Amino acid sequence: MVDVKEEFDKNTGAELTDSDIERARQLIGVDTASKYHEHISTASYDAIRNFAFGVGDDNPLYTTEEYGQNTRWGGQIAPNSMSQIIGYPMQGDPMPEHAKKAAKSLFKGIHVFVSGGTTDWYRPIYPGDRLFSYNGEESLDVKNSEFAGRSVVKVRRDVKVNQRGEVVSVHRILSVLTERKTAKDRGKYSAIEPASYTDADIEKIDAVYAAEKRRGAETRFFEDVAVGEQLPAMAKGPLTVTEVIGFHSGGYGHVPYGLKASRLAYQNRKRIPAFYIKNELGVPDVAQRLHWDSEWAKAIGNPMAYDYGVMRETWFHHYLTDWGGDDAFVVRQQDSMRKFNYQGDVQFLSGEVVGKREENGLFLVDLTMKMTNQRDVETSFGEATIALPSREHGATLLPEVPADIARTATQMWQRHLEITDEKRRAPKA
Repeated sequence: MVDVKEEFDKNTGAELTDSDIERARQLIGVDTASKYHEHISTASYDAIRNFAFGVGDDNPLYTTEEYGQNTRWGGQIAPNSMSQIIGYPMQGDPMPEHAKKAAKSLFKGIHVFVSGGTTDWYRPIYPGDRLFSYNGEESLDVKNSEFAGRSVVKVRRDVKVNQRGEVVSVHRILSVLTERKTAKDRGKYSAIEPASYTDADIEKIDAVYAAEKRRGAETRFFEDVAVGEQLPAMAKGPLTVTEVIGFHSGGYGHVPYGLKASRLAYQNRKRIPAFYIKNELGVPDVAQRLHWDSEWAKAIGNPMAYDYGVMRETWFHHYLTDWGGDDAFVVRQQDSMRKFNYQGDVQFLSGEVVGKREENGLFLVDLTMKMTNQRDVETSFGEATIALPSREHGATLLPEVPADIARTATQMWQRHLEITDEKRRAPKA
């Protein structure tokens, strides 16, 4: 048997260097077409349903083909939050030489946490929609944390465009990069005890689930919403390995690293060996396994395995769509994950209406939300804006894409079409 902690010490001594930080700064403002083919590249009836189920959402607007035909959408649509996991390779010009050089082996062996982000949505996703993306770094800051000492906090902008060239979403991803060994040695969270539940505890959680109500076809009108209104409670968890597997089954898994099997895992291990570290059986396995392997999570300074930040982002979105109903459109969601959500933890969601306004023909409601675990610790918080239908003015409108984003997206999409056409016309070898 292999000692996982020894294997950790042997393979995870990577440090955040001034050189890497300086190289990362050179990538700010460089937009590049994404060449990654994600697990889901095209929304389908099944893919949309499976994503909703992986989030714990049973809304028939997402999970059936027929229900949506009688809604304002005219058919099945996806939860807006699904936009961030759909991706088909976008054609584009190569990354500038200076940026390509700066990006090579950048932050190799450094751990990355998704700590939140902000997403603006502009169009719904229908079955058959294929999403392409381009992205670039927007900002980078160096900070000190109790968890892992010096860390890098960066924001990447990811713009998703559908096959009609329409901007579907702009996702700004907040990531924290830390040294794995420093986090392990400091052991900030090592004293946290695993959760345990009596039958009575589970009954209390079940009571929250039983009381949850999806607004659905009962239209929530702008005029009927009051500032100060409290959103009903929602529960997520307790977190299990099964729930993490369900989230992956719904389509989550970033392809450049991701979950690979057999020969593909071997090929990936040869491509990025620093991402693979032996488990207790001596088998090279992904560093990503800390989301289901508590022994590995302990080796890097956490008491047990924990969820993905993206999971809680989708849970917040589920909370919003349950409240808003089928006619609503989530325009923006901003969220922050400040504490870990460990295996065994349950998250209780709450929220409040903090404002309402008419803007550019849209009737908008602003909300705040948070998640609190069974230890009464707030782990996540967020803000959101939802467009609702108006009794007086009619159905929900879709927001306009900001001029600067629209201009760049048009340029990137036109270049994609040009290169695609050039490749189609090129003589076959």
